[in-house]
Amino acid sequence: MPTDNILHSIPKRFKWAVPGLVLLPLLCIFAGWAEKGEEQSITFVHSERALQPGEVIIISARSSRPLHYLRAYAFDGDFPGFSGEGGESWTSLVGIDLETKPGRYAIELKGAGLDGKNVTARKVVTVIGKEFPARRLKVDEKFVSPPVDALNRIEKERERVGAIFASTSAEKFWRGPFRFPVPGEVISVFGKRNVYNGQARSPHAGVDFRGAIGTPVHAPNRGRVVLAADLYFSGNTAILDHGLGLYSYLAHMSEISVREGDLVEDGSIIGKVGATGRVTGPHLHWTIRIGRARIDPLSLMNALEDRGKSQTTAIR
Repeated sequence: MPTDNILHSIPKRFKWAVPGLVLLPLLCIFAGWAEKGEEQSITFVHSERALQPGEVIIISARSSRPLHYLRAYAFDGDFPGFSGEGGESWTSLVGIDLETKPGRYAIELKGAGLDGKNVTARKVVTVIGKEFPARRLKVDEKFVSPPVDALNRIEKERERVGAIFASTSAEKFWRGPFRFPVPGEVISVFGKRNVYNGQARSPHAGVDFRGAIGTPVHAPNRGRVVLAADLYFSGNTAILDHGLGLYSYLAHMSEISVREGDLVEDGSIIGKVGATGRVTGPHLHWTIRIGRARIDPLSLMNALEDRGKSQTTAIR
């Protein structure tokens, strides 16, 4: 029916309201068009203990509308994000590898909205150089110049561990801050340059904790056991997949208490401190990997502890 006929059919006292009734649906349509026409955008901030090799960066991103996924790309690696309810707030853990050179590096976020359209954001950070001390150790010569009959085993173990770190589980297993796997003090810090029997080797990519043989080793956070084996250099070793490319590597144990495939909770006993593999005495070695980046475990603990204290703080 034409609008004029509608107006004539309505009592006079109600005619003043009709234009509003007619315009309201039109306004809703135009508002919907405006909303659909707006470009989806993301903004992010980063926090870290330091912008140096071996550190973890916490990326906190906010999208104007829900995202289907979000990943961070930096330092020649990619780091998946995870989101809470709603899909508008996202977090990524980005690792600066132990041997990253000083300089300016881009951190780029790439995601997709629920409509499938891509959305990006980019910032540049400056990594400052860090000098790591050297440590000179005397070990059994077979761990410096392995016998010929051990070379095949060493290569297979290297490939197996490398394949684990190269994979990324889609599920996030870890929850909240990480804990120390043993109560002992740190006796060798992250990043030291190793010199065994006078020969330089790869840098120390983890932290060593003092511990008597038999001291229980606890899972530093929830994760799935993806390796539980006796390796040539690191002895009895367990690798925990915490999800989204985050791994714990715990070595030199006297025994392993878990099996591959087990899902262990934070604090579960996974083994006991020992002196197996290339060691000078009993201790626990703990390495953290985020993707291919070798990270100081203490940096990860610091970053997630601070995040746990400020999770209710709004992203600005």
